[in-house]
Amino acid sequence: MEKEDKIPHINVDYFEDLTGHISDGKAGDVDEVGTRIRQLRKERGISLADLSSLTGFKVEKLEAIEAGREKPQLGMGTKLYSITRKNQRKQVARSASKTGKKNVYSYMSLAPEVQGRHMEALIVQLENTEESEISVHNGEEFIYVLEGTANLTIAKDSYDLAPGGSAYYLSTTPHYLTAKTPKATILAVLYE
Repeated sequence: MEKEDKIPHINVDYFEDLTGHISDGKAGDVDEVGTRIRQLRKERGISLADLSSLTGFKVEKLEAIEAGREKPQLGMGTKLYSITRKNQRKQVARSASKTGKKNVYSYMSLAPEVQGRHMEALIVQLENTEESEISVHNGEEFIYVLEGTANLTIAKDSYDLAPGGSAYYLSTTPHYLTAKTPKATILAVLYE
């Protein structure tokens, strides 16, 4: 089975119902991933076919990543540990809603370089939104509110969480997370 046929062990699209912008990220961090891959590949004289053989990804997928049409999944790190200082955090992704009218989510990974991880730690900034897409998936989640007030709807219950409030739940329980205040920032830990 080729790598791209596998389901990634961490799928950060669980946050598709979150919106916001995290101000600490450098502009272009996400968009430059493909550009950096292409630059490094060319500097080393590696063709797309060679890179495909080395990584197990199809040439078409590598082309899409280099062109910025597709973002590489997390969990491809090369280190056994990660130290991330506040000024070194990198924005991982920002995605538009299905209609393309507004940002759906943006977040920063706190340890993107660790290989083979089963847990993902993220800083996520939420915005208050009326759009709600219930999320259900495998794994477990822990959230801790840093700023603002977050609202967690889980099963048929709804909870407002102020700074210092937290929640831990099985991701197979239908859930939805948004800001109760105009914005809220949370630490989110996903385990799968």
